[in-house]
Amino acid sequence: DARGGGGRGRCWGPVALCPPAGLAPTSAIHVYTPREVYGTVGSHVTLSCSFWSSEWISEDISITWHFQAEGSRDSISIFHYAKGQPYIDDVGTFKERMEWAGNPRRKDGSIVIHNLDYTDNGTFTCDVKNPPDIVGKSSQVTLYVLEKGTGRPTLPTRYGVVLGSIIGGALLLVLLVVALCLPRALLLAPEAGGPAATA
Repeated sequence: DARGGGGRGRCWGPVALCPPAGLAPTSAIHVYTPREVYGTVGSHVTLSCSFWSSEWISEDISITWHFQAEGSRDSISIFHYAKGQPYIDDVGTFKERMEWAGNPRRKDGSIVIHNLDYTDNGTFTCDVKNPPDIVGKSSQVTLYVLEKGTGRPTLPTRYGVVLGSIIGGALLLVLLVVALCLPRALLLAPEAGGPAATA
């Protein structure tokens, strides 16, 4: 009938009879790295990456590391783990200085960078996929390479500029306070010493 025809495409009856598309529940995979790590020139550092997944660790699990040098907008892939094998990308300066230190069965995707250099300053990103658990955010860790034997960080130029501006502003404030207070102190000095001198 007309009413039946008009009802085509609609859901008449309990909601359970008309389930929405994509019933399969999805859970996000969680990836964790420290926010910052420090190392000295010529030494090595471990970039830790752990993860949590609601699924069993599958044979299709993949772990990828990317690197973005300080001051650069480009990110390059430097490491990939897939099908039970680690693959160090044959690009950049890390190809002969990187070591796989993770164990996916223990939910560990860590790597080691050997013979650190100033050019290693930057952000490293760890991304993990454990099908069917593939939804989630990657995690980032920033590496700071310190001068060997001094413990002083080789901060990028932009940080030096910011630090210099802060110090310069503080010095200017001190000079301004001195300039305002000194004339008043000079004026008060004779008044304080006047009676003592006449006595």
